[in-house]
Amino acid sequence: MRNRANKLGFLAPMKVGVVKEIKSDEYRVALTPAGARELVERGHDVLVERGAGDGSSFPDDAYEVAGATLGSADEVWGDAELLLKVKEPLPSEYSLLRDGLVLFTYLHLAASEELTRALAESGATCVAYETVETNNHALPLLAPMSEIAGRLSAQAGAYFLEKPLGGRGLLLGGVPGVAPGRVLVIGGGIVGYNAAVIALGLGANVTILERSIDRMRHLDEILSGRVSLVMSSTLQVEESIVEADVVIGAVLIPGAIAPKLITRGMVAAMKDGAVLCDVAIDQGGCAETSRPTTHSDPVYVVDGVTHYCVANMPGAVPVTSTKALTNVTLPFAEEIAGYGLAQAVARDPALARGVNVLDGKITYEAVAEAHNLDFQPLEDLLPLSPV
Repeated sequence: MRNRANKLGFLAPMKVGVVKEIKSDEYRVALTPAGARELVERGHDVLVERGAGDGSSFPDDAYEVAGATLGSADEVWGDAELLLKVKEPLPSEYSLLRDGLVLFTYLHLAASEELTRALAESGATCVAYETVETNNHALPLLAPMSEIAGRLSAQAGAYFLEKPLGGRGLLLGGVPGVAPGRVLVIGGGIVGYNAAVIALGLGANVTILERSIDRMRHLDEILSGRVSLVMSSTLQVEESIVEADVVIGAVLIPGAIAPKLITRGMVAAMKDGAVLCDVAIDQGGCAETSRPTTHSDPVYVVDGVTHYCVANMPGAVPVTSTKALTNVTLPFAEEIAGYGLAQAVARDPALARGVNVLDGKITYEAVAEAHNLDFQPLEDLLPLSPV
C-alpha cells in the first residue's frame, strides 16, 4: 500500500472488509460478489468473512471468483481499513473496533446511548448509511430499505390479522359483499408510500396521515387518488386509529429518535385483534408501546393489539435487500476507498452528513441531542473543502 495522506486520508489501494452479520435473524450481507469485483478492479483488497454471504445466497466461491480474499471474522476486523456492515455492531463486537478503522453501516445511534458511547470510545470513525443526505434532503442509502420495509409492513399487517395468529380474523382485501379492512399509515414518506402501494394492491381501504401539503399533493397524483390523504395531528391520529384494522408507523426524522405519535391510550382504544406495525422501531419506535422484536419472535400483544416491531425488517428478504443495498452503498464505498475519508467527505457533502462519530466526538447533532452528549461539528475536525 502507498503511504497514507493522514490518519483518515488513505491513498488507494485500501483494504475493504466485509463481515458476517451476527444480529438475530439478520441474513443480509453488506456487499454482493458483483460489488466486491468492482472494488477489486479499482485496485482495492477485499476481505470477506467466510460464510458472510450465505444468508443472501452468495456462497464463498462467488466472492473468490470476484477476486476477494476469504478469512475469519478476527482477520477481517483486524486487517480492514474500511469495514462494510449492514447493522450496527453488537456488544460482542465493540472490542473489535479500533482507532483508524472506518466503519460504514446502518447505526441508528439516536436509539442507543450504549452503542453511541462505545463507538466514541473505540476511536473508530463511524459513517451511518441512514444519515447520508443529499442537498435536497434525500436519503439515498436509507431509501431502498425503506421501500422494502414499507412493503413488508403491509404484508405483515395482513398476515397477522388472521385469527390463528391472534388477529381479528379479517381478510384485508375483503370479498364482494364484505367491506375491506382499513389501513392507517402514519407518515407519507418512502416507507408510507410503499406500505400504501401494497395495501392498495391487497384491496384495503387506505388512509395516509402526513404533515406536508406538498407531499400529500404528490402522493395524490402518483397514487391516482386511491388513498385518503389527511393532515396529521394528535387529534387526527387519535380519531383515525380507532377505525383502523392495521396501523403502520412510518415516521422519520433523519438521524433522530422517532417521535411518540401513538400513545398507550390510543393503543388501548384500537380494535381488539388489530395490528400495529412500527417501522420506526430502529429509531426507537413511534408508539409508546413499541419495543424491538426479531423475525424469530416478531409479535407481542398489548391491550389486545398485535405489535409487529421487527428492527431489521428487510433482513427477511436478504436476496432482494442485499442487492438493493449494494446498489446504493457501493458508489460511496468506492469514494472512501479511493480518496480516503477526509478527501471523500470534502468532495461529497452528502457523505459528510453520514459521519456520526470521529476522533471520539459525536459529529451528528441529532444523535448528540438524543443522549445529551457534546456535539462537535465535523468541519471542526476535518477540512470540508476539496484538496
